Parts: sequence; structure tokens; C-alpha cells
Amino acid sequence: MLRLLIDQDFDQDILRGLLRRISELDFITAYQGGLSTATDPALLAWAAQEKRLLVTHDWRTMPSHAATLIAAGESIAGLLVVPRRLPINLVIDELELIVICSDEADWQNIIKRLPL
Repeated sequence: MLRLLIDQDFDQDILRGLLRRISELDFITAYQGGLSTATDPALLAWAAQEKRLLVTHDWRTMPSHAATLIAAGESIAGLLVVPRRLPINLVIDELELIVICSDEADWQNIIKRLPL
């Protein structure tokens, strides 16, 4: 099962809904990891080290930081950007499928935006 790092500003209603569906979800929030004030590159580096897909709403800066790291030869564990305008039930459905049906190798150096 895919492991997640949930960005600081991520909608907690989505996280709670996902936990209702996947009680054994392996996730950590940026806050829980002591990363609530970390920069985007620091979050991406920590997620790579811990082999966790980074899930965020930050479409403005996070994808460019991830692309810069990849272009520099660094590796990321994957980045999934979730637009805030998407219906929560759609986001939960897609996250459930991603977590259950993929593994860390599927997301290595991948940047995606929902919906897939």
C-alpha cells in the first residue's frame, strides 16, 4: 500500500474521509512530521527519504520545485496535486484507488494532478 505525506494546508475533511475507507492508511501530516514550516524542496526531500507520496493542494509552487529537483538529478517519491475545486467525494475515490492500487515504484519522479 502506498504511503503518504499530507501537506500542511491539505483539506482535513478529505483525509478523514480517506481514513474512513482505508483504516490502515499509512500517512503522516507535515505537522506530525515537524515539517509545518518546511519549504517545498524540504518537504519533497523528506518525502523521498521516507518513500512517501506527497499530497498537496499547492499547484502554484510545488510542481515547479519537484520538476527542478528531478531535472537536477534528484529523486522524488512522487507528487500528487489535488485542486481545491474538485468535489471531496471524487478526491476521496481517486485517492483510495491510488493508495490501494499503486506502490512507491509507480510514483518515482512522477508529478500528477487530480483527476487522473
